[in-house]
Amino acid sequence: MVKICCIGAGYVGGPTMAVIALKCPDIEVAVVDISVGRINAWNSDQLPIYEPGLDEVVKQCRGKNLFFSTDVEKHVSEADIVFVSVNTPTKTQGLGAGKAADLTYWESAARMIADVSKSDKIVVEKSTVPVKTAEAIEKILTHNSKGINFQILSNPEFLAEGTAIQDLFNPDRVLIGGRETPGGQKAIQALRDVYAHWVPVDRIICTNLWSAELSKLAANAFLAQRISSVNAMSALCEATGADVTEVSHAVGKDTRIGPKFLNASVGFGGSCFQKDILNLVYICECNGLPEVANYWKQVIKVNDYQKTRFVNRVVSSMFNTVSGKKIAILGFAFKKDTGDTRETPAIDVCKGLLGDKAHLSIYDPQVSGEQIQRDLAMKKFDWDHPIHLQPLSPTSVKQVSVVWDAYTATKDAHGVCILTEWDEFKSLDYKKIYDNMQKPAFVFDGRNVVDAEKLREIGFIVYSIGKPLDAWLKDMPAVA
Repeated sequence: MVKICCIGAGYVGGPTMAVIALKCPDIEVAVVDISVGRINAWNSDQLPIYEPGLDEVVKQCRGKNLFFSTDVEKHVSEADIVFVSVNTPTKTQGLGAGKAADLTYWESAARMIADVSKSDKIVVEKSTVPVKTAEAIEKILTHNSKGINFQILSNPEFLAEGTAIQDLFNPDRVLIGGRETPGGQKAIQALRDVYAHWVPVDRIICTNLWSAELSKLAANAFLAQRISSVNAMSALCEATGADVTEVSHAVGKDTRIGPKFLNASVGFGGSCFQKDILNLVYICECNGLPEVANYWKQVIKVNDYQKTRFVNRVVSSMFNTVSGKKIAILGFAFKKDTGDTRETPAIDVCKGLLGDKAHLSIYDPQVSGEQIQRDLAMKKFDWDHPIHLQPLSPTSVKQVSVVWDAYTATKDAHGVCILTEWDEFKSLDYKKIYDNMQKPAFVFDGRNVVDAEKLREIGFIVYSIGKPLDAWLKDMPAVA
């Protein structure tokens, strides 16, 4: 029986291994992590991450051919294929600070694999890593190999949170990069055979190592670039009276462009987009390509601009001050159908409003109060370290309360900011919300989920990103 072990039981490792176990009953899959709390959660009824469909998959396989364990060394030494899915945070100090990936966790995983291995292994990069990581890992493994043969493969994940299980069941492509040596090709074939249990062979793309590593960064950079492009247009739409929804619909009808990732919003978030672009920027700079680096930097600059613009719009609309005012924040996750808050635009928007001394009442159907307080108290990039290595939350932010329904959040508020496009926000009783708010009552829709005209009829002053401005907002221009 082929044995697979995955180091790292997070958003990538957990769901990916659960689906491999489900689709390959003849393979034994172990997911290992040093976090006892996280492994206990994977072994309980309350999984540590929320992802539609994940529960069913895990429950079908757990205890049969899918195991979650803290005994990292045992499972690694027994495995034929070892996936490494550990955190690769952005460095906060030293060489490349603020851009380069910190490979500390990757390196310690590689050293541990070399230490405990008693038989040949295929080691698979699953975390997002900078180009040439495989080469560094290869050196660590071969210099510590004690005669054992290691083959390194790059198998980047292309999962979208909220649809990860669907993406795993029916991927657009599976990418496997390896060495162009007989051993490398044999390793590629072994991993290809695993995926071929359920993925059509023409969707399994095999490349060299660097192409696979770079394809992941490139894919995320292209997607983020589309979001920044439409967000840049949204600012122009507001200035000219155009409607960004109509513009992106017309643009998306061009089959060369297509309609996906053309929704204007308060900004992109998630664990990969910003991190991967910063990584790309750093690699370009290191390879003497400053023009290319600056091109990709602009994608992040526009994203930051969009969040700042939103905060400025809120403050300027409300008589240029939100000091002491209650603002309801609906949605904190970076997008709907996930509880993930990594790099969510809500963090910067909330911090911007708190900087103007607003009182925030936050509601998100999937994010705990503890997580929200931790995110608002944490320094940039700290989120990407394993939880036991994150700084312990300092005292919670005093001007923030986290509540468990939208009506409590909005009661007595001066304004409502919609920051995640949860479906339930479309069908709230906005008349009831209006009646319980301070007047004038404002709605700032950062995801274009509400029917602005209906809300205006109720009495709200409404700001929707990239839409023609309310007469009220025209009189109070947002100062940058």
